[in-house]
Amino acid sequence: MTQITPQPGIMDIALYESGAAHVEGISNVVKLSSNENPFGPSDQAREAYAKAGYDLHRYPSSDHGALRRALAAHHDLDADRIICGAGSDEIIAFLCQAYAGPGTEVIHTEHGFSMYKISALAAGATPVEVAERERVTDVDAILAACTDATRLVFLANPNNPTGTMIGDGEVARLAEALPPHVLLVLDGAYAEYVEGYDGGAGLVDARENVVMTRTFSKLYGLGGLRVGWGYGPKHVIDVLNRVRGPFNLATPALAAAEAALRDTAWTEKCRNENSRLRAWLAEALAEHGVPSDTSTANFILARFASPDQARACDAHLQSQGLIVRQVAGYNLPHCLRITVGDEPSCRRVAHAIGQFMGDAE
Repeated sequence: MTQITPQPGIMDIALYESGAAHVEGISNVVKLSSNENPFGPSDQAREAYAKAGYDLHRYPSSDHGALRRALAAHHDLDADRIICGAGSDEIIAFLCQAYAGPGTEVIHTEHGFSMYKISALAAGATPVEVAERERVTDVDAILAACTDATRLVFLANPNNPTGTMIGDGEVARLAEALPPHVLLVLDGAYAEYVEGYDGGAGLVDARENVVMTRTFSKLYGLGGLRVGWGYGPKHVIDVLNRVRGPFNLATPALAAAEAALRDTAWTEKCRNENSRLRAWLAEALAEHGVPSDTSTANFILARFASPDQARACDAHLQSQGLIVRQVAGYNLPHCLRITVGDEPSCRRVAHAIGQFMGDAE
């Protein structure tokens, strides 16, 4: 009889469930479950991707030099302190692989991104869930949870799936007060949706215990290519590059990401439209009796009276060809996360929820 078994922690990982994309029997489906940019990537990114197709027989750059230099120029950073990965998820996995392990702990908030727990368990570490305060990160609760075993603290700012965020002062207070053996990871997957926000880059430059992660999957509309990056102290980036595979990003993905970064007119248009439609959708849902916290990302976390009502509303939306995200797995069973789509889809989902709430009364 076989005695082949996985490493401790692996079988404690619940299989990741991505946002649904299809409703059986309905063809005109609007997908609002994965926080994708409804306007897609810029034309410049599409053209760069197509052009890169002529070099598919060549291995990609192993150091991602061109993209790192473009990121450094765009964000005024040190290119030598940037690492690229297959989405920011891979950078998160690198951090757990390099700094966590059996006998250590990784802190995340109760409504934080599920990959923090998954990556911690995959590394053999113990994930530690810390309570939030009304769906907002509680810095004091994180500090109270730190022990001699803590190695990493993951903080999504803005947070997914709540859409809330804490200010720079609170983030700096957290970084300053952490024990000297703990690394703070600022996940800025949605940072580009916040006007004037650097995602924590300034704090990374000021300290030796902070790393920032970012992605091209959201505002830049390149979710299908899986391009992410991180910025941190040289000593951390050196460690992460030792566990990174040499060809972890494909040539077309690198080319499209670099072109997308340079097309600032497109990203500005997408950001402005998201802000406008996000405000409209939140107000429209509130008028139907469905509240949400002020979101700083590209989605709304709609709160219902009960888990049953949230599930019933989700079923109604699916019957109308509208796919949103149930977030019971994020300790929010009474909520639905709704991506801010284009104007027709926002109006369509608001109308359908209005119908549902009217029938529910």
